[in-house]
Amino acid sequence: MAIALPKTTEQVAEIVKWANDNNIAIVPSGGRTGLSGGAVASNGELVVAFDKMNKVLEFEKTTQQVKCQAGVITEQLQQFATDNELYYPVDFASSGSSQIGGNIATNAGGIKVIRYGLTRDWVMGLTVVTGKGEILELNSGLIKNATGYDLRHLFIGSEGTLGLITEATIKFTRPPTNLTVLLLSIEDMTKVTELLNLFQKDVDLTAFEFFSEEALQKVMAHHQLPRPVETQGAFYCLLEFDADSEERLEKALESFEAGLEQELILDGVMSQSQQQAEELWKYREYISETISARKPYKNDISVTPDKVSEFLAKVDNIVSEQYPDFEVIWFGHIGDGNLHLNILAPESMSYEDFTAACEQVNPLIFNVLKNLGGSISAEHGVGLLKKPYLNYSRSDAEIAYMKGIKAVFDPNNIMNPGKLI
Repeated sequence: MAIALPKTTEQVAEIVKWANDNNIAIVPSGGRTGLSGGAVASNGELVVAFDKMNKVLEFEKTTQQVKCQAGVITEQLQQFATDNELYYPVDFASSGSSQIGGNIATNAGGIKVIRYGLTRDWVMGLTVVTGKGEILELNSGLIKNATGYDLRHLFIGSEGTLGLITEATIKFTRPPTNLTVLLLSIEDMTKVTELLNLFQKDVDLTAFEFFSEEALQKVMAHHQLPRPVETQGAFYCLLEFDADSEERLEKALESFEAGLEQELILDGVMSQSQQQAEELWKYREYISETISARKPYKNDISVTPDKVSEFLAKVDNIVSEQYPDFEVIWFGHIGDGNLHLNILAPESMSYEDFTAACEQVNPLIFNVLKNLGGSISAEHGVGLLKKPYLNYSRSDAEIAYMKGIKAVFDPNNIMNPGKLI
């Protein structure tokens, strides 16, 4: 295995042409924060890493668009927006190390999707190198462009199987003015859809997250944090909204009081400052880091928000029956139907046996997803780990078309072979 560290799009194109001439497979590497094995080079492939393509190239204040190289760190782009009194809303736990190219290749989501959408919604143009080594400029930052197929969207979420993303034109938006957080304890997850509907009716939410009591206990113990609300619940919902006026704040309080009256909420606390909002977010954002030492088996899955309660109940039954001795940690983005199921490896069990036990139950969970029209991968991609289960979310006809598209862009099958399809 070798690693190439190009600095320009032209260098990437030369690498791809050389790889074609020598029948060498390529694996793209961004910030290496993926969880589906999409950037794993397990067969001696040439790794093309974008760490040295990390520059902001152009910024246009009028259109609020920035052009940057694929290796720019997410947090770097967020700070660039802030420095220009703007806002890049795609945000997640790995923003300090994930790269823009990787975010685009997996169509990353995160905690703000309910208000701002996925990475796809902020990409105005791409420069890519196809599997043939051809450089394509896709859309060029245009807002309106009715000239046939928008190939930009084929590369978003393609996981490096069609070619390599080298530059991106990203749009910004105005920053929120007074982000306020509500942390609520609830009795069970059957109430979560009603609670979401209650707040969405009058409150413009920027986030609607949830996590289990088990997750909260892990975070409190690991980070020595106090219990955030007095009344313990089985689950907790964290809501964020832009309280840019007294009227909006009053609407949120009215929704909270209605939730208490309708017995959807057991207890809750609202931030009174930016610092308090950040403190409340810790209970949600620290979960992944806290449980990482236990080598969790992760399932990143989704259904439409109206089916979340039904899905959770069914999967919880499967997990309880199949994993009676395993610890299960739930958290996720309820506002867009994205759930993270984390099963913790027992210390007395080998990781190989633990993984095998988890994999045996995957078809049961994915059958529930299929029947509810859900996805086996909400935001982490397919990569190697989810590839055997792709047929639970994609029909045979869809997979055949996907393979046909790959053959057009990458006829020699050198671009991240063995991933996705």
